[in-house]
Amino acid sequence: MVTALALLLGVSLDYRLGEPARFHPLVGFGYCADKIERRFNREGNGSRLMGVLALLLCILPALLASSYLWWWLLNTYSLLTIVAGGVGLYFTLGWRSLIQHVAAVQAALETPDLEKARTAVARIVSRDCEQADTLQVRRAALESLLENSADAVVAPLFWFAVAGLPGAIVYRLSNTLDAMWGYKNNRFWHFGWAAARWDDALNFLPARLTALAFAAVGDAAGALQNWRKSAGHWASPNAGPVISAGAGALQLSLGGGAFYHKRWHDKPATAGAPPGSDAIPRALGLVSRALILVVIVLVLLALLINRVALDV
Repeated sequence: MVTALALLLGVSLDYRLGEPARFHPLVGFGYCADKIERRFNREGNGSRLMGVLALLLCILPALLASSYLWWWLLNTYSLLTIVAGGVGLYFTLGWRSLIQHVAAVQAALETPDLEKARTAVARIVSRDCEQADTLQVRRAALESLLENSADAVVAPLFWFAVAGLPGAIVYRLSNTLDAMWGYKNNRFWHFGWAAARWDDALNFLPARLTALAFAAVGDAAGALQNWRKSAGHWASPNAGPVISAGAGALQLSLGGGAFYHKRWHDKPATAGAPPGSDAIPRALGLVSRALILVVIVLVLLALLINRVALDV
């Protein structure tokens, strides 16, 4: 019951407040992780072993500290546990921030101001957007919205429901390290391998839960068919199911080519119609419905885990 109530509090805080403009704990963590990377990966010569050690150095202290804090809270004050758990979960979520960033792209496209839309979408994607046309900007925003629904919302909620505050914190720190070190370039090809694979493992179940939620609240047949046929088009084993299922649920064609690091990368597009002017609002509606469904499912999961723990 405590975990379920803390989960609802964390979601409510994120929905009401959004991402903190200042003093976000992840900023400090990112600073420390950057210092560690520079020490363990000097001149980009870090090995996979160095990447593993750096990952452990970043994650283990947070895991131990948060586990002890959560254990103490669970054995002390229920109300304090709910508040502390909810506030801690809030700092790992990015639901409202994601919606705001994607809505900014839509607002710029409606103006229409393509340059402003390119700038807005560049804040949420890793691809190069300087030469993107309207369709490419819209596709980039939609793919980022669908993928980050899993990464920034469902995954931290899932791990909070399963493992409490330590689960959400370790997931968010791991995801941050993947965003910092998980690039397939010369500097991070070996060193970033551990962070990327660890993040893939943590996201495996949340990504598929997100894809199922898209199917449940959208075109189920289209979502499941696209998932089966198109998930392999994406390099990420978790982005593929999420984006392809979301595209199918919306009956939209996503994917296709894009510029990454000044080079054009071509990939097949999913089945469906090219995203038009109403595609982003429709996708925002799909994501909101899916995330509400996921919250309900995870609250029930937290209650079930609590019941099993009490029986044991």
